[in-house]
Amino acid sequence: MKVDKEYCMSSYLTFRYVYNKDICFKERVRHQDHDLIKGTEKTPCKTAEDIDLNIKKQLAQLDLSHAALFLSGGMDSAILASYMPAGTKAYTAKCIGKNAVDETEAARQICEINHLEHVIVEVGWEDYLDSMDALMRNDGSPTIPNEPQAYKMAKQARENGAKWIVYGDCADTEFGGMDRLLSRDWDYDEWVERFSFVAPEKVLKNPVNMSSVYDLYRIGDEKIDFIAFIKEVYTTSASGALSNACKFAGIQPFDPYERLKMAEPLDLKRVRNGESKYLIRDLFRMKYPDLEVPEKLPMSRPADDWMKDWKGPVRNEFRPGCIEGLTGEQKFLVYSLERFLNLLEI
Repeated sequence: MKVDKEYCMSSYLTFRYVYNKDICFKERVRHQDHDLIKGTEKTPCKTAEDIDLNIKKQLAQLDLSHAALFLSGGMDSAILASYMPAGTKAYTAKCIGKNAVDETEAARQICEINHLEHVIVEVGWEDYLDSMDALMRNDGSPTIPNEPQAYKMAKQARENGAKWIVYGDCADTEFGGMDRLLSRDWDYDEWVERFSFVAPEKVLKNPVNMSSVYDLYRIGDEKIDFIAFIKEVYTTSASGALSNACKFAGIQPFDPYERLKMAEPLDLKRVRNGESKYLIRDLFRMKYPDLEVPEKLPMSRPADDWMKDWKGPVRNEFRPGCIEGLTGEQKFLVYSLERFLNLLEI
């Protein structure tokens, strides 16, 4: 593999992972990549009934007596809960910190309906500090904010005897759940500014332009295929963090939604009129006719609180005062990158 620290730093800040599989931070440090399932290998679903049938088929291939579930307060994992055997342990993270979103009550209700054993896993900043170095060594790259949280839950599930973790991360990307990113037809330049998690030029002294990745999705001179970008680039980082965390904890991840796709083009008008994931909404109503469809909650982890006292990076690669104006989630990415560089002594 080619070693190019500057490229890797910029790619990580922009996309939350190193896009080029053949470039690494340091010699003999290979980053762990999430291999996307090809679209031709996904099962097309036209209706909620199609999704229901195909989730049943997939889960029938697992030994669910040795499976656990990641359960948030949203509809994606609530739907998966309906297929799990009574007594299955369902793990919900409860993040500790100011303004953390508590999803445990909504998850508890779903567990009661489906006769699942609800396990609440408290996750604080100390848990992040305790696991980040090990996760980064395993990944061969800096971690992203959802990985330590997933790792603590997966580790507990493994200690409790589970061999599989079922979760529903890809419902958003496959079925039109990224409503803010789908809210408009983006111009190319607008998308580059909107999607970059942290603009490398604002943080690094020697940033590398990432336009070669965006150009793969360019349409004409001014537009971009943002739907394909979400399904491929965004999914690689988000799903990779979850699958890496589970595997490192010694448990196999399984996301049924990742193996499905819409049979017809996404109806952006419905999404933009407030019906994000309209097929998933229909399936939730089938499973829970007496419940209101839960709207998407803000992220549960209180990143702003956790990162409020961090003064910023001190390594020479970073611009002085570079974290000014960044959100807690963005600060975490910069913090993770500097910690990774220190860890590898590069």
